[in-house]
Amino acid sequence: MKAVIIRETGGPDKLLYEEVDTPSPGPGEVLVRIRAAGVNHLDHDIREGIAGFPTPVPHVPGIEGAGEVAEIGAGVTSVKAGDRVSISIIAACGTCRLCRTGRENLCENPNGALGLFMWGTYAEYVCVKENQLVAMPDALDFETAAAGHLCFATAWHMAVTLGNIHAGQDVLVNAAGSGVGSSAIQIAKLHGANIIASAGSDEKLERAKELGASGGINYTTQDLAEEALRLTGGKGPDLVIESVGGEVLKKSLEAVAKAGAVITCGCHAGETVEVDVVSLFRKHVRFQGSALATLFETAEVLSLLGEGKLKPTIHATMPLEKAREAAELTANRNFFGKMVLLP
Repeated sequence: MKAVIIRETGGPDKLLYEEVDTPSPGPGEVLVRIRAAGVNHLDHDIREGIAGFPTPVPHVPGIEGAGEVAEIGAGVTSVKAGDRVSISIIAACGTCRLCRTGRENLCENPNGALGLFMWGTYAEYVCVKENQLVAMPDALDFETAAAGHLCFATAWHMAVTLGNIHAGQDVLVNAAGSGVGSSAIQIAKLHGANIIASAGSDEKLERAKELGASGGINYTTQDLAEEALRLTGGKGPDLVIESVGGEVLKKSLEAVAKAGAVITCGCHAGETVEVDVVSLFRKHVRFQGSALATLFETAEVLSLLGEGKLKPTIHATMPLEKAREAAELTANRNFFGKMVLLP
């Protein structure tokens, strides 16, 4: 099969489009023919060797994708050849305390992770565990599933499950041009919230307003906290969906309203942030981390995508052999929404 493979870490030039052996599914495994693979910033970090995970090389990246079941291994009963599926990252153990309480996204003993410790979706075929598959609604196409699965499910987990978003709230969405950010705007709009978007360029803010944001903050030229307070009449946002880190996270904590919440899932702009703990407890603020989404949440998101109630913003679709171009756009952050690779 054709695949994009990394034989050593480094820049986009380390992505090699080559012929490699097609894997065969073992017991409890499924071979999926990839029809579309989403491009994620974590793919960039893994290639650069800065993701914080001991990813072995040679390695095929790609943490999100959708396709058809090509072959099943022994003992597999939930899917059959020809089924249309989207793939979740975590191959959960199913037996740890978190799996047993429906939080398999936080599995303590995972059997693998797509695109991290397992070969990923930048290939014509990928071999995954049976419990990583989520059935695709009939109305959902592969490109939409690949572009929407991870970012919408992550944003749903942050805004709905953890953030308890509801109508009438003021919601600040940082990094509005990212996959998670652009998804969170749509989810907030679906729930009737008032949305303030922040981003590093005026062009991205205009795109965010097209998705449903009523106000915008350019955090490279404006003070995020001051503008968030001004746009909410001095109250501050009730909920912040944050994935930037660094100064943006610090300003978000300053701006959030009393009894508000800041939910974070990323920190590329700075992993260590000074926090005013006194303000945190006096304002009764909830500051919470978030990682991935559950299979239940993912299925809900795929259903909404199939119904057209949510729609990923796809910056570009490219053939798999153009993975380097997608990686360069990711590195430069010169895109809005998601990119999709087509094997």
